[in-house]
Amino acid sequence: MNAMTQLLGPDSWLAKADLKLLAGPVLIVMILSMMILPLPPFVLDLLFTFNIALAIMVLLVSMFTEKPLDFSAFPAVLLFTTLLRLSLNVASTRVVLMEGHQGPDAAGRVIEAFGEFLVGGNFAVGMALFLILVIINFMVITKGAGRIAEVGARFTLDSMPGKQMAIDADLNAGLIGEPEARKRRREVAQEADFYGSMDGASKFVRGDAMAGLVIMGVNVVGGLIIGMLQHGMAFADAAHTYTMLTIGDGLVAQIPGLVISIAAGVTVSRVNTEEDVGQQMIGQLFIRPQVLILTAAVIGLLGLVPGMPNLVFLLFTALLGGLGWWLRKRDLAQAAAPEEQVVPKAASQSSEASWDDVSLVDTLALTVGHRLIPLVDSRQQGEMLVRIKSVRKKFAQDVGFLPPVVRVRDKVDMLANTYVISLNGVEVGRGELFPGKWLAINPGQVTGKLEGEVIVDPAFGLPAIWIDSSMREHGQIFGYTVVDASTVAATHLNHLLYLHAKDMLGRGEVQKLLDKLTKDNKALVEEVVPKLISLGTLQRILQNLLEEEVSIRDLRSILDALAEFVTAQPEADVQEMTAVVRVALGRAITQQWFPNQTELHAIGLGSNLEQVLLQAVTSGGALEPSLADNLMQQTEIALARQEVGNHPAVVVVPSKLRPLLARFLRRRLRQLVVMSLSEIPEGRTLRITSLIGGGN
Repeated sequence: MNAMTQLLGPDSWLAKADLKLLAGPVLIVMILSMMILPLPPFVLDLLFTFNIALAIMVLLVSMFTEKPLDFSAFPAVLLFTTLLRLSLNVASTRVVLMEGHQGPDAAGRVIEAFGEFLVGGNFAVGMALFLILVIINFMVITKGAGRIAEVGARFTLDSMPGKQMAIDADLNAGLIGEPEARKRRREVAQEADFYGSMDGASKFVRGDAMAGLVIMGVNVVGGLIIGMLQHGMAFADAAHTYTMLTIGDGLVAQIPGLVISIAAGVTVSRVNTEEDVGQQMIGQLFIRPQVLILTAAVIGLLGLVPGMPNLVFLLFTALLGGLGWWLRKRDLAQAAAPEEQVVPKAASQSSEASWDDVSLVDTLALTVGHRLIPLVDSRQQGEMLVRIKSVRKKFAQDVGFLPPVVRVRDKVDMLANTYVISLNGVEVGRGELFPGKWLAINPGQVTGKLEGEVIVDPAFGLPAIWIDSSMREHGQIFGYTVVDASTVAATHLNHLLYLHAKDMLGRGEVQKLLDKLTKDNKALVEEVVPKLISLGTLQRILQNLLEEEVSIRDLRSILDALAEFVTAQPEADVQEMTAVVRVALGRAITQQWFPNQTELHAIGLGSNLEQVLLQAVTSGGALEPSLADNLMQQTEIALARQEVGNHPAVVVVPSKLRPLLARFLRRRLRQLVVMSLSEIPEGRTLRITSLIGGGN
């Protein structure tokens, strides 16, 4: 008694367990029990009815899902429903062969109804109907669904690298956060697993159809032998009784199997949209009035042919023609709807100019042509506005200050598909977008060619192609990074923000950074600004850091380094202060270009070139033209070797040479980073993999 209480009581582990966790084991135990234990006819009726209801539920769920992953449990459901039907076949076969001599209701009322009512008691009709259902299930639905699942699995696996690269591109551009990126990567992996599982699970249904044929033959032959030899029945009576029971048993299993196969076909053949199958079919079949009117005309002509069922054909002609006329009338009414007209107000008498007539230049602006207005119109759910907000947020998190608000406007005299990004009223970037199309960017390792308009990616200068949406999957399979129009503009904007971060940092932004730091380090801020250095000097120091892509998030360390250095050397200039700050931020700079690496593979200077450059710095910092050209050529060669070795484009030089080489080399090689030896923190090992001016 105590054991039962511990098992079933309110505080038992069974009461605390999640019932969802028990559903699978309980179903498996039921299936095994049906195969082993004899079941009475009433229990068989309950289980057959449950099997039919379950098949209908699966079909309806597959119809109402909007994408395959919404029903990711379908492969497992397909397996369990197939095993359930087979176990019911085994249980019903046992009852048919043991009790079939008692009459058509020996195996339950469900089997009797399918055997007697649905086929009118004619075993020849029933056998033909059973064979037709098996052929439809096996040769048409299951074979087609299996082929679709097989091709879907192959294409999904082939497109995984492209999809992963697209996710990484959105993450790097700030369009999505890390949680969203993880979610998308998980969905990509789940999609591949789903189609792979469906490819294998479709074989269960094919095997079930074949097993149904074998079970039918076994029941008929076994029933004849048992009826005639054990129960003394005449051949005709035994044949009629056992054949009808067998047909009823086969139909009651094959009809749910056919429904499940249809559900599998619906699930794997759908296209990912925000609509279920019913909405897709209605919305795309009955959307064009021309199609309905032409169909009505063809059906009407057929209805006029002598000998045809004229009433039926003309009835459908009237229905389709009436629907087409109504859709045509609706489209014309929408096209003729008067647009809102802006009535210009009468010109008022000219007034004196005032300061209200002065319009200041927007720090950051995005101007678009009229065809791109839907992308930036909040009333039309423009995606670009959301992307711009994400880009600004990502920039603020990475760089350390909030960029200006992007003023978006349209311009009539611009090319329809063109957008222009301006900074302080000056154009810094321009590109073309084609809403509804996708840009396939070639990262350098594609395996195929695409048809479309060839351009250059506006952000990074890579070769790219504008393709139709139908070619998106092919582009991902070939290894292209495929992005939509809004992502193209947002990525371009993100690149320009980092490129011009120095120009966007004004005194107002610096003051806001100091105000934010004052909340936690008021004494430090008051000690440095404006006692030791002015706000303008701090601004120039921060701009120097941003010019070389150094984050200014760690403002506390920057002020600490300045407080110590300026106190000791109050006459120091901005370049010296910047060098000291870079040393203080050395750990962060190293981590930025050598993430999680203890051995730093970088470019170094040849000893002879280093001595020549040190002499040039000592004599005033001017480089001879021949030396400058040679230095640039040697640097480009070293960069090529770094790229082959998959190492970052970082040059490590003595502290005295760093400002000179950074200014000179980055004029032409923006991707190059120049660090000093003093910026490398302890615990990191420097390994020179390429030399400038020192041979190999």
